[in-house]
Amino acid sequence: MLASGSPRRAELLRQLDLVFDVAPTDVDETRRPDEAAGDYVNRLAREKALEGLAPETVVIGGDTAVVHDGHVLGKPAHPEEARGMLRRLQGDTHEVFTGLAVAFGGEVASMVDVTEVRLMEMTDVEIADYVDTGEPMGKAGAYALQGRGGVFVERIVGSPFTVIGLPIHLLARLARRVGADLGEFDRRV
Repeated sequence: MLASGSPRRAELLRQLDLVFDVAPTDVDETRRPDEAAGDYVNRLAREKALEGLAPETVVIGGDTAVVHDGHVLGKPAHPEEARGMLRRLQGDTHEVFTGLAVAFGGEVASMVDVTEVRLMEMTDVEIADYVDTGEPMGKAGAYALQGRGGVFVERIVGSPFTVIGLPIHLLARLARRVGADLGEFDRRV
């Protein structure tokens, strides 16, 4: 089961030919005071996976945050905030932190992956036009690598899947830690 309403995470799991249900959780995503980005996304991924825990079901939880100059950027609440995030990120490098958790049989295992991303310089018109598409809403850092926002990505150091929100290279390792096997996911996810 995918404990997330993210269509990007669901699409990545489908690309792996996994059969699963989607059951978004109602975890409070408020960042705690002075909580480091890695700790924040790891905590949320674990809470989402545990909230969705059911007998004989493998549950996947994830969360993503963008960090620029020491500031954690989540999902924009409104278009003006999205424009502000993109103005801040354009022409510079930032880090994307994604926490991934897998729960099964009362156990949960999690890891955090970090990828460095550089966005090209963008004009105010490019930023406004992109925000007007609606794509930046609901995305950490206000852009989607796998969508129209990908045209503004100049360089990536690390996994693109981490930027999209599901570092699939960690999935099998975490599944093994909780006693599940990636080959069994089509029966238990």
